[in-house]
Amino acid sequence: MSTVSEKKIHFITGLPRSGSTLMCNILSQNPKFYASSTSALMPLLLAIRDRWSNLSQSKASEDHTLSIRLMRGMMNGFFSNVDNPVCFDKGRGWSRHIEMTEEVMGHKTKMIVMVRDIRDVLASFETLWRKNVGHRTIPQERTEYEKFSTIEGRLSVFMDNKEVVGASYNYIRDAVHRGFNDRLLFVDFDSLTRNPENTMRQVYEFLGEEYYEHNFNNVEQVVTEKDEYYGFDDLHTIRPKVEPVESRWREVLGEKPASLYSGLNFWNNPDIVAKLGLNIIKNK
Repeated sequence: MSTVSEKKIHFITGLPRSGSTLMCNILSQNPKFYASSTSALMPLLLAIRDRWSNLSQSKASEDHTLSIRLMRGMMNGFFSNVDNPVCFDKGRGWSRHIEMTEEVMGHKTKMIVMVRDIRDVLASFETLWRKNVGHRTIPQERTEYEKFSTIEGRLSVFMDNKEVVGASYNYIRDAVHRGFNDRLLFVDFDSLTRNPENTMRQVYEFLGEEYYEHNFNNVEQVVTEKDEYYGFDDLHTIRPKVEPVESRWREVLGEKPASLYSGLNFWNNPDIVAKLGLNIIKNK
């Protein structure tokens, strides 16, 4: 079976506000690596798949592999101007579409799944909302105006199945239940920021790449995004030095609102990790 180009392509997915932009910029220090910002590749592949399956001409065709070849050509073309031999594509949807991605690539994928205590993810969004609400309205507030009048309502919006936190969480959980654990490496935000070298060494081991000595005291931000599109300032701005970020969910959310989401961090439950055989970064 033919495969995607000679480039190695890995994926970065997971929860928002969990260090994916930081991970991309750390990886970009390695001259062999290219890491994208939030990428259009997955939507483009889905557009080909979905459009092709609805064309009358394709329905009448006996060649059911042509859509895969078209998607494979799209993936090759997407990275055709990248000189680096190893590419990382960042997108929340990759864990949802592992089956399609592997059919396009012709082999198993490897995905770095960035995670963080859900309560701290929500506290981060709540903090950003408070910083921005004085001078702009974020897209979610325009459609859920009344819910944004309480902290419980705002959290429920962010955790909705159609919104960024809820959808991302569901994608990860479902990929685990579909049996793709060997493709996924869970990287907790706290592990990355408290012990970056140990964390990155385990990332390289999972990927099967030779380790590169990263400078965690000066991470230049070369992977950027237009945060105004998302309605927040500084949504993807990173600190140059990788250092611990203290948990603030109690202070920001309060115990009662946060209690609604206290049991969601399955990657931190040793019994679940052992039962499902999850690949988790281990602190050494």
